[in-house]
Amino acid sequence: MFQGLQEKLQGAFERLRSGGRVSTEDIQRAMREIRLALLEADVHFKVVREFVKRVEEKALGEDVLSSLTPDQQVLKIVRDELVELLGEPGRELELKGSPAVLMLCGLQGSGKTTTVGKLALRLRKAGRNPVLVAGDLQRAAAAEQLTQVGATVGSPVIRVNEGESLNDLATRALGEARNAGHDVLLFDTAGRLHIDESLMDELKSLVALTKPQELLFVCDSMTGQDAVQSAAHFGEALPLTGAILTKLDGDSRGGAALSIRTVADVPIRFVGVGEKAEELELFQPDRTASRIIGMGDVLSLIEKAEQAIDQDDAERLAKRIARREFTLEDLRDQLIQLRKMGPLSQLVDLLPKVGPFKGLDTSGGIDESRLVAVEALINSMTPRERAKPGLLTASRKKRILKGSGRKPQELNQLLRQYKQMRKMMKRMKGDWMKDVLGGGGGPQLPGM
Repeated sequence: MFQGLQEKLQGAFERLRSGGRVSTEDIQRAMREIRLALLEADVHFKVVREFVKRVEEKALGEDVLSSLTPDQQVLKIVRDELVELLGEPGRELELKGSPAVLMLCGLQGSGKTTTVGKLALRLRKAGRNPVLVAGDLQRAAAAEQLTQVGATVGSPVIRVNEGESLNDLATRALGEARNAGHDVLLFDTAGRLHIDESLMDELKSLVALTKPQELLFVCDSMTGQDAVQSAAHFGEALPLTGAILTKLDGDSRGGAALSIRTVADVPIRFVGVGEKAEELELFQPDRTASRIIGMGDVLSLIEKAEQAIDQDDAERLAKRIARREFTLEDLRDQLIQLRKMGPLSQLVDLLPKVGPFKGLDTSGGIDESRLVAVEALINSMTPRERAKPGLLTASRKKRILKGSGRKPQELNQLLRQYKQMRKMMKRMKGDWMKDVLGGGGGPQLPGM
């Protein structure tokens, strides 16, 4: 996500950093680079023009030109303006009455049906009892797909009867939801490959009938300006209450995220960060801005760790490390908990692209098969061997390789890396490790 834009912006900041104090020409050169980076990221040209104008006016102030750290001053200005550009933070669904109606709209392939399931799961976790309505009567497999999504998240689906119109389905669904005690009616609707009058007329009629309290436009972030223009058209015809950006875990250039609030006048409410039902998050403009300029999103990383990793296990490991008792079994358990946090490429994407993390490239994803190999190798050892790897003779290694189905070089690499980790941990103070692993006060990174 945003990797190309990150790299270009970081390049502009690096050049400011390398020159000490800067001149007006240096700032203007950096602004040209930022302008080009945003245009290449498919940000709307009007948004780019106004954004760069505001940044340049502030960057040419006396505080920046006379500063010993002009790159940091410009970085802060860019970040603050990005936050302003992205708009207000996302907010939770506002649904009152029973049944309250929540409706999604958007073009075909934007991820509406999958997002319906994510919202249903979010509502269920909040104590609501949603029912899904398969309102996409255009796509042959749409109802079946929604039925499978509903089964995954534990919500029933109301499907169309033969000869029933969309409005007839909506009327029946409202009655069935009320009678069955469902307090939210979550409507999936048909998409098109492009916007047409029949699509808008159908949606307008459905909206007038059901009076949804939330009408959200689902926007594929990978389609750039096409998604933004579509949102603008939908916003002109329908009373949208917000937008959901999907596929932000993919190769998103950032154009849709940076343009939609200004061009379409639609606030971003949620973002989809993966294919799993729980991978829908409230939009955080400040965190998104930090990621765009390469500062990472450590708060989101902490939240993922807190959700996936058991605090007691983290504290127990911290105490073992403090006593210099870190074993291969501890390493395996930590890798298992790390994988619970999600794909490694997504986790690395949250790290700042400066300092020790500079140069990390996740554009092609990260091969997680090595983690699987490590887990298989350690599982094939006896508890005594995991605690004391020095016991591993040639015959023991042969047995481990046979049991795990791995190659000798993989086992040798694991043992070398484990020794390096042991040496590193011996140089660390126990209290510091306890803080990092979750034993201290405040937000932590347990298990990392």
